[in-house]
Amino acid sequence: MLNFAADILPRHIRFQMKLHRLHLFLLSLLLPVCALGQGTDTLTMIVGTYTEGSESKGIYTLRFNQSTGEAQLLSTCKVGNPSFVCVAPGNRRVYAVSEYNDGRQAAVALSLDSASGSLRVLNSQPTCGDGKGGEDPCNIWTDGHYVVTANYTGGSISVFPIAADGSLKPASQYIKYTALHEGGAAHIHCVRPTPDGRYLLATDLGNDRIYRFPVNHKATPQNGQPFLLDDTVVYEGHQGWGPRHFVFDKTGYMVYLINELGDYVCTFGYGNKRLVTLQYQLAYDGQGHGSADIHLSPDGRYLYTSHRLRGDGISIFEVDGERGMLHRIAYQSTEKHPRNFNITPNGRYLLCACRDGNCIQVFERDIRTGLLTDTGRTIHLPKPVCIQWVP
Repeated sequence: MLNFAADILPRHIRFQMKLHRLHLFLLSLLLPVCALGQGTDTLTMIVGTYTEGSESKGIYTLRFNQSTGEAQLLSTCKVGNPSFVCVAPGNRRVYAVSEYNDGRQAAVALSLDSASGSLRVLNSQPTCGDGKGGEDPCNIWTDGHYVVTANYTGGSISVFPIAADGSLKPASQYIKYTALHEGGAAHIHCVRPTPDGRYLLATDLGNDRIYRFPVNHKATPQNGQPFLLDDTVVYEGHQGWGPRHFVFDKTGYMVYLINELGDYVCTFGYGNKRLVTLQYQLAYDGQGHGSADIHLSPDGRYLYTSHRLRGDGISIFEVDGERGMLHRIAYQSTEKHPRNFNITPNGRYLLCACRDGNCIQVFERDIRTGLLTDTGRTIHLPKPVCIQWVP
């Protein structure tokens, strides 16, 4: 573990972080009591899968009871290789990627019936208008007006305006990157906004960078203005570490990044439009070089990362309440090839999509210690890789 000067964050920001985390901790103590009084505390769960070489039908919807940990299959929707999905504000639209590199690569728009949980495909658009360079879209985000995809093999970002009916218009922007090193390649892996919504951050796993794009809030699907403005490099990491996914804490001042190939978590302070490196914490010492996903618990006290290819499992970290630094406390084994995972809003359960185990494991979370216990309530689905909640 390498620590840098956490005092680089202004004192008033560190004080606000401490107060905010104390508030979240006190709220977390009430969550179990509140859940008991709610009876059936159900969520709709959207699951993306790989369909190539598997029996998967595409996207699955389930009901999940976050009080009991029980799940019920609702419906399936035929989409090819929907390896990542996102839910639009309002919970009426779902957007997914079709992760291909043979011309079928696309962003897909779907409507969601909240009562039945059923999905209906509205339309799809290629992740590159000329059919080249948008290969293997692997991540997707929306603000309800635009959809943005990260195209892994294409090394690019595609931006789609959303029509009034929720369908996707053809891509209005296509941002392409090239290799910085001989024999390398650009690999855009994740696109996410800053908490204030002013910027979009994108990880480039191949070039070991994070880019920041100002979001043009004057842009509309009708006026044709660019949604993303010119980028700035805000992080240049260790060559070969491969920045993959990141998460902001609820204060908006801390960012945690998992590196796929380096197996380290980078802790950043975020302010003045900059990322300041504060800590490198080894997340996984099994030399698997397949770190995947990263999430904070709802109360912000614990951070989790998933790891595959060797010694599959989830690392558990305690977050220092004042400075946001990480301390690894445990490692929970999982079924084969854990990818994306998600924690229920009440913090009681962590569900992990294990692609090669053909299942979603349901772990009960100890809210006070952060540790996980396998409930045995495994959800058997072919090649699951992404889990999203709809309240």
